[in-house]
Amino acid sequence: MNHVLRMSNIYAPTLKEVPTDAAIPSHQLLLRAGFMRKSATGLYTYLPLGWRVIKKIEAIIRDEMDGIGAQEMMMPILQDAQIWHESGRWNDYGPELMRMEDRHGNGLCLGPTHEELVTSLVRNELRSYKQLPTTLYQIQSKFRDEIRPRFGLMRSREFIMKDAYSFHATKESLDETYREMGEAYERYCKRLGLDYRPVEADSGQIGGSATIEYHALADAGEAELASCTCGWAANTEVAACLPHPKEYDETQLRKVETPGVHTIAELAEFLHIPETATVKAMVGKDAEGAIVALFLPGDHELNEIKIDRAVPGFTLLTDEEIKAAGLPKGSIGCVGLPEGVRIGADESLKDIKHWVVGANEDGYHYVGAEQGRDFAVDFWADLCTAKAGDSCPKCGKPITLARGIEVGQIFELGDKYSTTMGATFSDEDGKDRPFIMGCYGIGVSRSMAAVVEQYNDEYGIKWPAAIAPAHVCILPLSVNDDLVLPAAEKLADQLSSVGLEVVIDDRKERPGVKFADADLIGWPLQIILGKRGLSNGVYEVKNRHTGDRFEIPIEEFNDIVSMIKHAPALASAALNQLIEESQARAHA
Repeated sequence: MNHVLRMSNIYAPTLKEVPTDAAIPSHQLLLRAGFMRKSATGLYTYLPLGWRVIKKIEAIIRDEMDGIGAQEMMMPILQDAQIWHESGRWNDYGPELMRMEDRHGNGLCLGPTHEELVTSLVRNELRSYKQLPTTLYQIQSKFRDEIRPRFGLMRSREFIMKDAYSFHATKESLDETYREMGEAYERYCKRLGLDYRPVEADSGQIGGSATIEYHALADAGEAELASCTCGWAANTEVAACLPHPKEYDETQLRKVETPGVHTIAELAEFLHIPETATVKAMVGKDAEGAIVALFLPGDHELNEIKIDRAVPGFTLLTDEEIKAAGLPKGSIGCVGLPEGVRIGADESLKDIKHWVVGANEDGYHYVGAEQGRDFAVDFWADLCTAKAGDSCPKCGKPITLARGIEVGQIFELGDKYSTTMGATFSDEDGKDRPFIMGCYGIGVSRSMAAVVEQYNDEYGIKWPAAIAPAHVCILPLSVNDDLVLPAAEKLADQLSSVGLEVVIDDRKERPGVKFADADLIGWPLQIILGKRGLSNGVYEVKNRHTGDRFEIPIEEFNDIVSMIKHAPALASAALNQLIEESQARAHA
């Protein structure tokens, strides 16, 4: 039998006012409803109700990971700097890595992720192909020294994450685990009740050849996602971009005086043409310091991740550097560039023969600049960030954009870490070969925030049954008599006996306060007990998810509970059955 919770004993201080530094619904509501408290910038304490939700999310993760043969373990949060030097990430990871020294001067870091540590572990333990594949996982706090922690649990300096690592003898074996993990992640999102989307993504600091992110769709999401009705979807950081630039109808090169024109919008307005008929210039330098001029459709923006692949180490020139290179900011073009400047262009411009570009002279632009005749492109690449209306790279239909919260990501790492760290196994022929690896992360605390972003209204949170801090809240309207509170206690025991988690609001508070807190906290089912209703033999019931309120005869309700008792199910399924059956009978 589950223990009945009592609001008089729960440490869940609710707030009437929205905290001034909370900008998005999940941050506001998790603070207001007493699920967490801020201890410092980017650092939060999980209060009892918040921790109950976290533990339920973790239980779902464990169920899915154990179900595909992954084994849970626990590694230390504090990691030796030496293994990060071995992988080459000590410097590459950047300032987000929290570094420190112990009293002996040894370098350490707080783990943002554990590829190095788990690789250093198995290289001494997994020695034969007969021990492969092996998948290990943990659920643990991670640390990243975010330059701008914001949005509560969405971008914090300490967060809870599930990280898993798989070790294989062959690429085919990795592919199989990668597929199984992807399926498990989709089930995880569904079990949390998330409206989600798997998308192609960038592997970032983790590395590897293939990766998929799992995003909960939400207006507050930091990521922008491109998708098509054919099923293709990708993070705009990496989405293949197929813009629709327009051909300019003038074929002869002509210099046009454009006084005061320095932006694409100003140029398009001055010439009375759409921005899609203009070509934008972005100038930077590569890793060796050589100047590179990039050209892309005027209505699109340069994608930083894509350009780093096309021109490794690319950084945009500062205003001072542009001036020193003899280039006029706002009028840079592809005709007459200084000697030695390489020209790169977005692939969408290949079929646009005549361009409208800067004339490399302040206050002037060229129209009719022709490829091959007036300038030559040194290299073509996908350089743009995708926009709504661009063509899907899979089927050609227009794409749409949405925002998402990344709750998970899976990676095919290959031998990135095993080779640099000397982690090998003996194959069937007795030869040492590097492990082929995968890694798989889920943001546990971020998942809680993502659920709240999708499940809330003006009154508070609307928890899905699977991760609600408790399933049913019983609200006795009086607690000082021998009728209402005893009836609430009896009902709580009855519901608890069929596996439901029950809380009684036994506080000596006005009904309005209890109702407001029940909605703010987001208990999925609220049962209101008062003298009048009990005298009439009915319970007043509220479905928090839909907002429906109805009365149901107590005998009818007891019959439903009895039916649940004889049909064992998960508590969340039992709750949904109780709600649906009660509403159906009440409205019959």
